[in-house]
Amino acid sequence: MTCIVVAGAFWGDEGKGKIISYLAVKDKPDVCVRTGSVNAAHTVFFQGKRYALHMVPGAFLCEKCRLLIGAGANVHVAQLLKEIELTRVENRIGVDKQASIIEEKHSVQDRTSAHLKGLGTTGWGVGPAIEERVRRTAKLAKDIPELKPYLADVAEEVNQAIDDGKLVILEGTQGLMLSLFHGTYPYVTGRDTSASAICSEAGVGPTRVNEVILVYKAFMTRVGAGPLPGELSREETIKRGWFELAAGTGRERRSAPFDFELARKAAKINGATQAAVTKLDILYPSCKGARSYDELPAEAKQFIEEIEKRTGVPVALIGTGPEPLDIIDRRR
Repeated sequence: MTCIVVAGAFWGDEGKGKIISYLAVKDKPDVCVRTGSVNAAHTVFFQGKRYALHMVPGAFLCEKCRLLIGAGANVHVAQLLKEIELTRVENRIGVDKQASIIEEKHSVQDRTSAHLKGLGTTGWGVGPAIEERVRRTAKLAKDIPELKPYLADVAEEVNQAIDDGKLVILEGTQGLMLSLFHGTYPYVTGRDTSASAICSEAGVGPTRVNEVILVYKAFMTRVGAGPLPGELSREETIKRGWFELAAGTGRERRSAPFDFELARKAAKINGATQAAVTKLDILYPSCKGARSYDELPAEAKQFIEEIEKRTGVPVALIGTGPEPLDIIDRRR
């Protein structure tokens, strides 16, 4: 069996979609389970087209891959159906019957709450939907007629796939510093975002996991309110070429240099066995499009080796451009 968890290290936007898309094209997984909710968008570039996916797993690029949304997810029905049509995966996607539903009232509450606005909410309604689920009054996927063709028992299906020796990917969302328990509280999301939580939301026990790939970006970004150690001014961000807009909301991302201590903490809490570093080509432009470690300049190699030294985790995947195959793969 091979079960891989992909998790984010910082405040999301680390490039998990990039890593998932590479694994989809290169490793050709049999099953990919997405957890989390609609408030996180995973960006996938493929054959010149950009996909910003809030619900459909990023491994849709692999045509044989069964795509699943776990019981711990919060489903925005209209967005999911829109993405199913966009990616043409209606014949191979399943939604756990116990996934909870984000209703319009939740979105309204999210957008009009002064408290939530102050925390930097995306306005999708995720927080209020989670609150209703905790009260045990939420609607579930099995209650929604439009989802009937897609209903599945995800935990049963994914565990059977593991038993059968198939390659399974558990796709996490956001990043550890947004975790309700381990992040920069109260400027966090409404759930845990660690590798452990990803397993829980998918219905996979910890002993069934073989690898935890923790994704770092070569510099840090966050959207909305809350602390960001070493934060740069907008002018300096633009000067360095680090200016970004959030894939899901279009909001500006604040930026800061890579923080090795936060990287170490994230590796420890997530139980990372491998690291992936994305956007190395933004930090070191001469790296763009590199496919082998030997192509990197000395300063880029020093940066990667410092991450390995400080976290104790080998950097197995290095992103050098937007396309799925713009990767240096150092896995053995």
